[in-house]
Amino acid sequence: MIKIILCGANGKMGKVIQSVVAARNDCKIVAGVDLNTESAEFPVYADMNSINESADVIIDFTNPVLLDNLLAYSAAKSMPVVIATTGYDDNQKAMIEKAATKTPVFFTYNMSIGINLLANLAKKATNVLGNDFDIEIVEKHHNQKIDAPSGTALMLADAVCTELDNPMKYEFDRHSKREKRTKNEIGIHSVRGGTIVGEHDIIFAGRDEIITLSHSARSKEIFAVGAVNAAVFMAGKPAGMYTMKEMIE
Repeated sequence: MIKIILCGANGKMGKVIQSVVAARNDCKIVAGVDLNTESAEFPVYADMNSINESADVIIDFTNPVLLDNLLAYSAAKSMPVVIATTGYDDNQKAMIEKAATKTPVFFTYNMSIGINLLANLAKKATNVLGNDFDIEIVEKHHNQKIDAPSGTALMLADAVCTELDNPMKYEFDRHSKREKRTKNEIGIHSVRGGTIVGEHDIIFAGRDEIITLSHSARSKEIFAVGAVNAAVFMAGKPAGMYTMKEMIE
């Protein structure tokens, strides 16, 4: 039985993860961390350093500002951590990579297996279509999401760039200039509205034809399932950086 510490236990995703774990028999949540310390089936602490329970792995669905404490606790306990939070800046990403040299870290911009399949399909499409097609990415999320563009959109753009010979730049703000689109750019566009869980389109626009690869998330549960699967996968792993690629192979 894999024992989990859940950071963000009483948040929206934390509640979904609780329901996913409750339906499984290979893992259980033994402690949670949240500013709201209301507890249910397990104790919830306001601070990680107050946790008394022993565990095998941490799942984090909180906020980028808490990364320092998360990585420090993981290192102190030599405990694998599944980082499912998004919105990290470049310095924080570097911190995560450094932490993975000493502790096991699972880090991906999206916990959905479908999104990770989309990234692989995008790489194949880019390899075939090459520089003959312009590439644009459109991501849509609910009106409560605070970071833009989404980490997933950036992950997809990065995947596309691995298949291109020329260095590409990401264009986020075309309204500020009046000039034709250049060949060495990937447009990334954000939509925020309503209760959209998450939609991502990769558009390959060529001469007289358009190819679009799409993924639509219909509930937050797909991310929770992915995070729990990652936690079970990470238990007992040696230090290193792990992604969805290692888990599904």
